[in-house]
Amino acid sequence: MYSFVFAESATQALKTLKHSPSHAKQFKAVQEALKFLQHNPRHPGLETHKFLGLKGPQGQDVFEAYAQQQTPRAYRIFFCYGKTRHVIEVLAVVPHPD
Repeated sequence: MYSFVFAESATQALKTLKHSPSHAKQFKAVQEALKFLQHNPRHPGLETHKFLGLKGPQGQDVFEAYAQQQTPRAYRIFFCYGKTRHVIEVLAVVPHPD
């Protein structure tokens, strides 16, 4: 199982989703995706893949995981693996641009 380290932008995005009644469905989807990510970053439902053109804080590869699919402005989780084993750095939680 992995532990998370959240970037400030990811923390703020989660707070905004959590406290916005109109985003309850998105918040629930992101929570579920984070649960899958914590147990298995390669869970098939996440459709995790390397995000090209972006590097993590220490130059590491960045990955994109789907919190929602086939939904307008579906939420995505961008992350990289931490410096130590079994740590995931969540860099951003954002809606996919239309």
